[in-house]
Amino acid sequence: MNYIGILITYIFISNFILTQFLGLCPFIGVSKNTESAMGMGFAVTFVMAIASVVTWLIYSYILVPLGLVYLQTIAFILVIASLVQLVEMVIHKISPPLYRALGIFLPLITTNCAVLGIALLNITESHTVLESFVGGVAAGLGFLLAIVLMSNIREHLELKQVPKPFQGVPVAFISGGLMALAFMAFDRGLLTNLLG
Repeated sequence: MNYIGILITYIFISNFILTQFLGLCPFIGVSKNTESAMGMGFAVTFVMAIASVVTWLIYSYILVPLGLVYLQTIAFILVIASLVQLVEMVIHKISPPLYRALGIFLPLITTNCAVLGIALLNITESHTVLESFVGGVAAGLGFLLAIVLMSNIREHLELKQVPKPFQGVPVAFISGGLMALAFMAFDRGLLTNLLG
């Protein structure tokens, strides 16, 4: 698959949040305002991109040659946890308000199944190291797109009269479901028509 195809696939067709339903915890928890949603989206994009490359290298040059493929999940989680610690320290140093706004959801990137999902998917799809990097960036941008769209919807809903039983998380899940339905319009046919 070419790089443009990977970008289109992971941003629109196989969006980790809206079509694969991975990473819903930060999607609902951090999407209350656009600033924190963008911060989380960029942090997840960075972790996904770097984790995709590092996990591919570990898998290809350490686990496979040594016959330790069965340790891939543990190794990948350790890589992701290390990268999240790095991102957490950088955000804390550069933007303390964003660090406080992200709160507990920043360290939870470690357990975000979307990050582990892209690392495992790169191996399953037999991507090269460059394709893995592009896949990680694209999956992160898809995450960013979904969480920023959701934050805009939630900010607008704060100004509307929503029935009391639907206020807060219930209307967020309904909105997320409607977004997922909208993303179903993007399918493999779109990729075929665009790229031939």
